[in-house]
This record gives sequence, C-alpha cells and structure tokens, in this order.
Amino acid sequence: MILAFLGVAAGGAVGWYATETALGAANFAFIVAVLAVLEVSLSFDNAVLNATVLQDMDAVWRRRFITWGIMIAVVGMRVFLPLLIVAILGDLGPIEAIVLAVTRPDRYAEILTSAHVSVAAFGGSFLAMVGLQFFFDQEKEVHWIRILEAPLTRLGRIEAVSLGLVLLVLYVISRFVTEGSQLDFLVAGIFGLLTYICVDGLGAILKAPDGTGAVARSGLASFLYLEVLDASFSFDGVIGAFALSTNLIVIAIGLGIGAMFVRSLTILFVEKGVLGRFLFLEHGAFYAILILATVMFVQAFAHIPEAVSGLVGAAVIVFSLWSSVRHNRKAVPGTLAGETIPVPHTATSDAKRTPQD
Repeated sequence: MILAFLGVAAGGAVGWYATETALGAANFAFIVAVLAVLEVSLSFDNAVLNATVLQDMDAVWRRRFITWGIMIAVVGMRVFLPLLIVAILGDLGPIEAIVLAVTRPDRYAEILTSAHVSVAAFGGSFLAMVGLQFFFDQEKEVHWIRILEAPLTRLGRIEAVSLGLVLLVLYVISRFVTEGSQLDFLVAGIFGLLTYICVDGLGAILKAPDGTGAVARSGLASFLYLEVLDASFSFDGVIGAFALSTNLIVIAIGLGIGAMFVRSLTILFVEKGVLGRFLFLEHGAFYAILILATVMFVQAFAHIPEAVSGLVGAAVIVFSLWSSVRHNRKAVPGTLAGETIPVPHTATSDAKRTPQD
C-alpha cells in the first residue's frame, strides 16, 4: 500500500512536470491508479498459478521471487522488453528507442502496437501450453467440471497431445490473420512453444535427488518458469496500457504497482495455504489462463478489450472459489470456509509430494 501511494504520487509528479497544471497532475495520477487496477484484474489468475509453483519452493527462493522477481517484472518485462521490441522493429539502437519513447511517445506506441500479432501468438501459445498441460495430466484425480476434465485427462495418454493441439490452433488462427502477418504469427507462436519446452525441460534437467543442492536447482528452474509466465501475462497488459497513456514512465509506474500487488497476493496465498483450503481454486486459475490464451489468439485478427479477458478470468476464479466453499461445507457439515479440512490433492501437488510427507 505504501508503494502504491508513492507510485500514484509519482504519477502526479510526472503529470505536473508534463503539463504544469494541477488538473494534469491529477489526471496522470488517476491513470496510474487505473493501470494498477487493470494489471491486478488481468493477472489475478497469475497470482493463483504462481502460488501453485511457489508453495514448493523454499523461503530463500520465495524472497528472491518477491525481490529480484519484482525488479525483473517491472523494469525488465514492462520497460526494457517493450523498448527492445521497438528497437528491433524500428531498426533503432537502445538509446534511440529510449529517446523515441520520451520525445515521440505516439510513434513509440505505434511501433510497439504493430508487434501485437506476434506478441499475441507468442503469449497465447505459451499460456495455452501451461493450461492444457494441467488438464491433460494423466495423474490428475480431482475434477472441478468433470464432464469436461475427465475426457481431457484420458486424452493426456496421447504423446504430446497438447503440443499438437496448439500447433493446430496456430494454423487455424493464421488463416484469419491478415496476409502480410501470417508468417509473423506462425513464427512467434512456434517460438512460444519452444520457450515452454525449454523452460519445462530445464526444470526436468535441474531436477535432482533430494538434498540442499537439489532444492536450490529446482528453485532456480521454478523461478525462471515464473518469470516467463509473468512475461506472457504482461505482454497484453503493456500494449493495452497505451490505450490509456503513451507516457512510458506512467505506464511503468502503474503496471509496476499492479505487479507488486500480484506478487504480494501470491505470497499471501502460499503463507495462508489458500490452495489447500479451496480445492477448485487452482482449476479456476487454469481455466482463466486458457481463456486469456484464447483472447490473445483472437486479438491477432479482432479487437477484444483487455477488460473483457480480465473480468471473465476473475469471474471464473470467483466461481471456483464459491464451488470450493460449497465442497468444504458438504465434506464436513458445519465447517467454515476458512477452516482447513482434509481433501484430495490435485495431480500437481501429488506429483511433488515426497514419501516423507
């Protein structure tokens, strides 16, 4: 909350410097606040998903996630990465891209927005793989919407079924993309798949027998996975932010506040054991991820307001939370929603459970 207050105040200071009026300062501060709320709404499902990974990391890597991770999320993903995209597309040097962002923000936004098709394909394919791997998991025993999830679990017996399905989706969507952008869409989508394979494979390579070194190595793999996941979530928000402001500093402050809230929520979920107390919350997060992936694919050829994906994803998670509360009350009559009760574990938690547990 302190950082949020300081961020809004900083946004007001930027507005005063740019307009030299109180109304301009208030307008910039308001935009910062709106961007922060937008980031939280778009990435709330990311907080739940992060918690599923973070709950199996030790305290050291959790601290690194909230310290190093927030610097990478704010400075790296929401400032440097857009600058890098503009520099590549505009054939500019790093300094020239920064100068362009400060002196000609409209042109900067135009170049960044032109990469939307590639960004949508990369982020959509990576998020689709994350979501499908959960539902195609053969060891998944707990189903929230059984009529949908049980058949998907059986389909998971087919080798690389999620990879084949995403490739098929990429091909179908590319037929709707404008002719000049079809190749960019397919290439970016393939690189999204390769990124998922590399990150997932890195986790398998670094996985070692129990021991202190193994914990550190698995923590590193999980940390990298979370950062790539955050990048996939943040792409759409960064580009959508230009609908509210073309000022790079204002966008960085607003999205940075939102990113800090999302990471704080992640830590809170882990420390309070939220995922263990609400059985279907994790399912809701993965449904929301698939919805976001679908929205990103569709945005390659049709405009969908960012608020739509954020609100739909939030609604799915709220519904999964409500279903979890109902399940708890049916399992143990008279149990309060906040009490911990013995429930079956999802395949995600079972796969990480040791014999000692």
